[in-house]
Amino acid sequence: MRRIFLFPLIILTVLAVSVSPAAAGKGGKGGGNGGGGGDNTLPTAAVSLGDSYISGEGGRWSGNWASSAGDRNGTDRAAYRKKGVWFYNAARVYGATDSNGCHRSDVAEIETAALAVDARFNLACSGAVASNIYRAANGGQWFKGEAPQADQLASVASSHNVELIVLSIGGNDLGFASAIIDCALGYNTSPSWWKNTCNADQQANIDAKMAGAMAGVGKSIDEIRAVMTAAGQAPDSYRLVVQSYPSPIPRGSEFRYSESGWDRSNTGGCPFWNVDATWARDSLVPQISSNIAGVAAAKGAEFLDLSNTFEGREVCSTNAAQGSGANAEWGRFLVTGLTQGEAQESMHPNALGQEAVGTCLGQMFSSAQGDYSCNNVAGQGPEVMSLSSI
Repeated sequence: MRRIFLFPLIILTVLAVSVSPAAAGKGGKGGGNGGGGGDNTLPTAAVSLGDSYISGEGGRWSGNWASSAGDRNGTDRAAYRKKGVWFYNAARVYGATDSNGCHRSDVAEIETAALAVDARFNLACSGAVASNIYRAANGGQWFKGEAPQADQLASVASSHNVELIVLSIGGNDLGFASAIIDCALGYNTSPSWWKNTCNADQQANIDAKMAGAMAGVGKSIDEIRAVMTAAGQAPDSYRLVVQSYPSPIPRGSEFRYSESGWDRSNTGGCPFWNVDATWARDSLVPQISSNIAGVAAAKGAEFLDLSNTFEGREVCSTNAAQGSGANAEWGRFLVTGLTQGEAQESMHPNALGQEAVGTCLGQMFSSAQGDYSCNNVAGQGPEVMSLSSI
């Protein structure tokens, strides 16, 4: 079995939260759940906007496996065999956006959710920040060769009656990737008897950035509303859902690998001290979720809470295992990108996690407007999820 050794200096250079833009539309089956105000003669559509947690980053993987050989025990969806030799083509999952790094996967939640619309458009891009959402005329920035996502939305709205818009943004503005890098470096560069922990410094960093990041979430919502108004759609003619982020790792007490030794790095791909993992799971993720929920409420948008979605299915959780079986992990473990896949996929929902969120999104779309939490059901796959009103 080849090891996934997390060389700290390599992580610094390659584990950047992704970056890139490109709109991909996909046909769906008719129907709809919008209100009045749109042009009912146009085909209906659902649109996703935002960053890597909604674009489909990590969707190449259906579980994790520490070996770099073959199809990684069935977890690598980009693997194929030809004349007895294994090849890998991530474009089989990410399509044209494999080349620019937006990584819009074929299992992104907007693609797998049960939505009664004619077309689906995934405009999200891995690595995007709030300014990549705004219209160019209002300070929006191009990203990876693509126009600001609000301007792309305007193009969709000119030819479709948009019934659902889902937004995930703010994580990159908060420096979530930097926090992961810092915590992983701390684990890999200190012994268990003299731990170099990250939580205090990273909590201070997050606190310092929170107000600005949430202002960006709020402005993103305003920009979306302005685009839809210009397209002739009133706020009650479509649903605008803002979602939070799931925790990719469990609490420190729920790791199946000891803090001592190299199993968390080389095998599990979860190089975090217990105290840092517990902070991330029980403090950081809920803090971000609560703040996003507050912005959504203030702007009249619906909220989908994903903070507990991966409970028991996180990377290295005692209740999950490597492989692609029924108890597979729903997040992508941390890799350098030298052994398998790309570093930017690390700590994102994998194919199973994306399908799980898609299941909740479909349930939410068929439910009354409001705020909901998405939770998994013990012993069930991503096609069986529990959506609860909050």
